[in-house]
Amino acid sequence: MAYIGKSPTAAPLTSSDVADGIITTAKLADDAVTKPKLDDAIDTVNYKNKLINGDMAIAQRGTSFTSSGSANNDDTYHLDRWYVLSDTNDVVDITQSSTAPTNQLYSCALDVETANKKFGIAQIIENKNCTGLIGQTATLSFKAKASAVDKLDNVKCAIISWSSTADAVTSDLVSAWGVEGTNPTLASNLTYENTPANLSVTTSWATYSVSAAIDTSSTTNVAVFIWSDVTDTTAGQFLYITDVQLEVAAAASDFEFLPYDVNLQRCKRYFNSFFNENNVPIFQYKGTFRALYYPFPVTMRTTPTLTVGTVSGFSAFNSSAISTTGLYAYEDVSSTDTTTMTVGDLELDGEL
Repeated sequence: MAYIGKSPTAAPLTSSDVADGIITTAKLADDAVTKPKLDDAIDTVNYKNKLINGDMAIAQRGTSFTSSGSANNDDTYHLDRWYVLSDTNDVVDITQSSTAPTNQLYSCALDVETANKKFGIAQIIENKNCTGLIGQTATLSFKAKASAVDKLDNVKCAIISWSSTADAVTSDLVSAWGVEGTNPTLASNLTYENTPANLSVTTSWATYSVSAAIDTSSTTNVAVFIWSDVTDTTAGQFLYITDVQLEVAAAASDFEFLPYDVNLQRCKRYFNSFFNENNVPIFQYKGTFRALYYPFPVTMRTTPTLTVGTVSGFSAFNSSAISTTGLYAYEDVSSTDTTTMTVGDLELDGEL
């Protein structure tokens, strides 16, 4: 179009310039509006991460796990939903560390205690949460760094399928760790979906990822495993891991942060712990009967194993009944109505 004099000044088109209904679906070019563009425009949480507590924020069992009480033994849970795997016990101490990427809070710190042994962390995904994952291409991503790479110079990761009874996964994924540079041999019914290789972790935070089709026949559960494949380590060196994500995608996307309370409630489906400051009161009935009822904050994955830590005002339960929704217990004993009776340090474990 020709103009007499000056050309009009260009100005961006705003929503007020567009009449209602003038832009229809038929007028949009194919693929003009994509999911990534919508994700950039709309702050949504779609639970794309099949893992729970990937940012290591939830620590119901505590924040430090050492040889005291065998808390760092092979095949033992530590930060919620995560457990350690190692070539013998007391290979690494585990802590919820404040050493974390910029503007983040936590990582899982693995501190070498026994030199020259392989070690790592793993998480098993419940069968119900594998819907939409099995049979698809998935990407495992995480942030990591090492305190030094003269020894911790071979870190690997794997997406692993379980092809036997749902939710009866052999948690000790490794049957033989093997020599340095050789991927560990997995236990029966477990399969590497990707070919693990050295990720060349450095002393600075970086994101690492692998992708694979989860296509092993009869897969019922999926696990992830991140480990040091080195057999020439030095005590006192650290491997830090955080922002672990497994998503249905051909490539890694930004880590999905969930609100702390949502993250905590998701963890409580598998493990529920409260300590002395959150004692459960026990009630006296008819002078000869004491009882308590504790409804769980969320339905647990399975009927949990109960561990009782501290008690006050009574000796022990004569009987207890536990379901996925609550705990009922009682003691046949005489007492006055004014006796203070509580139970604390309860642990309810329904992990895979």
